[in-house]
Amino acid sequence: MRNNKIYLLFVVCFVIQLSCKEEAKKAIKTAPITFKKEGDLRILQKESDSLLTVLDIEIADSDYERETGLMYRSSMEPNQGMLFVFEDVAMHYFYMKNTEFPLDLIFVDDQMKIASFQKNAQPLKENSLPSKVPVKYVLEVNAGLADKWSLAVGDSIVYSKAP
Repeated sequence: MRNNKIYLLFVVCFVIQLSCKEEAKKAIKTAPITFKKEGDLRILQKESDSLLTVLDIEIADSDYERETGLMYRSSMEPNQGMLFVFEDVAMHYFYMKNTEFPLDLIFVDDQMKIASFQKNAQPLKENSLPSKVPVKYVLEVNAGLADKWSLAVGDSIVYSKAP
């Protein structure tokens, strides 16, 4: 009889512990991260300087912003992008950990010319996405847009910060 009471007490404690863990998980809700326009970016075709597209951009130019990027967001509008600005020209590596939607990564050199791409980077993956060549900027847009705009190595970007 004593063993049955101990067993019952153990089961009750286990159930209470599980329900407390579930309540704690439910209680942790973060506010959605929303897009904050910090500038405009234009992409120009290399041969004619024709305007290919104009984007509203967020600018990631601090360590924290570059490390976080578009993580923890569920989507981005087609006319939006995030421009990463680095202090140095170097090989830069990205990954999609905690990024919930596919992206095209457009790597841009210090002359503002598109140098390479990583297209259709898949959400929540931790594999390395290298720039392939030294760059100073990286533009992240929704997957498929680089092809839609027919972007090519040598096309250029121009951006300005919002007042």
